[in-house]
Amino acid sequence: MSKSFFDYDKPLITTMIQTDSPEKALKTARLALDAGADAIGIQFCQFKPEYQNSAVYRDLFNALGDVPTYVTYYRGGKNTGKSDDELAEGMLELSKCGASLVDVMGDLFCKDPDELTVDPTAIEKQKQLIDNIHKNGAKVLMSSHTYKFRPDYRVLEIAKAQVSRGADYVKIVTGAYNMQQQIENLRITDMLKQNLNVPFLFLSLDECHIHRMIGTQLGCGMCLTVYEHDELATPAQPLIKNMKTVLENF
Repeated sequence: MSKSFFDYDKPLITTMIQTDSPEKALKTARLALDAGADAIGIQFCQFKPEYQNSAVYRDLFNALGDVPTYVTYYRGGKNTGKSDDELAEGMLELSKCGASLVDVMGDLFCKDPDELTVDPTAIEKQKQLIDNIHKNGAKVLMSSHTYKFRPDYRVLEIAKAQVSRGADYVKIVTGAYNMQQQIENLRITDMLKQNLNVPFLFLSLDECHIHRMIGTQLGCGMCLTVYEHDELATPAQPLIKNMKTVLENF
């Protein structure tokens, strides 16, 4: 059984892996751990359909031992075309097979521009899903990817809504289109630290390099990194070695 993201008193360097097979994922995970990663994030939405099954999941989690594992099963990638109910079943399967932290999108069951549905029926289904994931022994991170700059009150509103639905971990991704907005996002990160009683990850895109590199110094519970910037890697996520340098010298 892998460790929990809640077993540490330091921000975790979490390396995200986007690839189409378990062999490639395990190879990259081992390289990342050797390079200094504390946890591994696997985006199973990129796995080919033939690899999206419980046997593969169990083998992969077992191979990673007690390393904390954060998993996503988003709508894109190889999951394109699947219903949200099918995505929910995939999340449940991952939680049964040993994932530590399962990402549940904030607009699961009813899409929303801020990735945070306000539909009462969808919210109840999210709460039931989160409860079932908890029963399988995993924790839940709820994510809202707005990809747009949002003022502090809206970011806090999203965060509190996620917690109210049962999320153990808050994740919000906004945007910053100039240095002023990036600086404001740094202030919002500190505001979240003062107002939330759960771990959180607050990120942004575009003008975001400083925010990505020092977010953990302001309260984020983890930082998302990559081992290398290959064709599927998220460009905004820094390399492990660069993040380690920042954390070790701050």
